[in-house]
Amino acid sequence: MSPSDDLTKTTDEVIDRFNLAFRERDATLLEEIIAPDCVMESIQPAPDGTRYEGYDASLSSWKALIDDTTSHFEVEDVHTGDEWALIRWRYVWGPGHTDSVRGVNVMRVVDGKIVEAAGYSKTAPTVAALEG
Repeated sequence: MSPSDDLTKTTDEVIDRFNLAFRERDATLLEEIIAPDCVMESIQPAPDGTRYEGYDASLSSWKALIDDTTSHFEVEDVHTGDEWALIRWRYVWGPGHTDSVRGVNVMRVVDGKIVEAAGYSKTAPTVAALEG
């Protein structure tokens, strides 16, 4: 164990690692930053999305998005505070501009772990890639 292992990650560090997991398509990067009682809400199905409760459910949902090689997220902007973060993104599932949707994730980080995550999009298209 290195000295940094026992230090709590900051919100910036957690969100950087979260985004890196999607950019590198490596769900293992999420394993140490999800709280046991994490609550995550996806954008689908409209109007309320799907609610995932607990570590396993949250990790499984994010892993499915990371493992889907037909789509990807492009992070447009990130804002972080003490416990809260806002990630503005574009979800792309095809070659054309209309084959994407813009949205945000509102994330809450406590003691170096994601405890809340809610996704919202400008539109909620019914796309096979989003239903996974």
